[in-house]
Amino acid sequence: MNEIIQAMEERRSIRRFKPEMPVRKDLEQIIEAGLYAANGMGKQAVITVAVTDKEVRDRLSAVNCRIGGWKEGFDPFYGAPAVLIVLADKNWANHVYDGSLVMGNMMLAAHSLGLGSIWIHRAKEEFETGEWQQFLSDIGVEGEWEGIGHCAVGYIDGEIPKAAERKDGRVFWVE
Repeated sequence: MNEIIQAMEERRSIRRFKPEMPVRKDLEQIIEAGLYAANGMGKQAVITVAVTDKEVRDRLSAVNCRIGGWKEGFDPFYGAPAVLIVLADKNWANHVYDGSLVMGNMMLAAHSLGLGSIWIHRAKEEFETGEWQQFLSDIGVEGEWEGIGHCAVGYIDGEIPKAAERKDGRVFWVE
């Protein structure tokens, strides 16, 4: 089977990570894969904020937990030490689609490098708050950005989950 198709079939969302930080070179490759995602009209209107600072990661986890409605102390990033935040230009009509493609590329890249990943939502709500808009400004990000998702990345703690059976009746041919 083709390597890329095999990665698509084998990649799973990981919900248990080891605390060790992935090698920076691997994180850079994952981010670069995101930069090469398909995007409407070649606008490239998506950015990635790579969070490897534990304090910032933990603050982000706490606000995500609050927005998600979980009890204080729950980690919605499942212990992943790196969080790659995908944001897209609010003024671009295809921003959600383009950002979603970036997320998909990054999760496949992580899998191909032997790392686990999971898409965690609520980035939209986080980056609507003044605190996280200020955070973007503080790191030099200008403009109006909408949070698309968090790609939580790390070394898998345990086994890769098995794929669920694919449901029938999801493909229709018109020949």
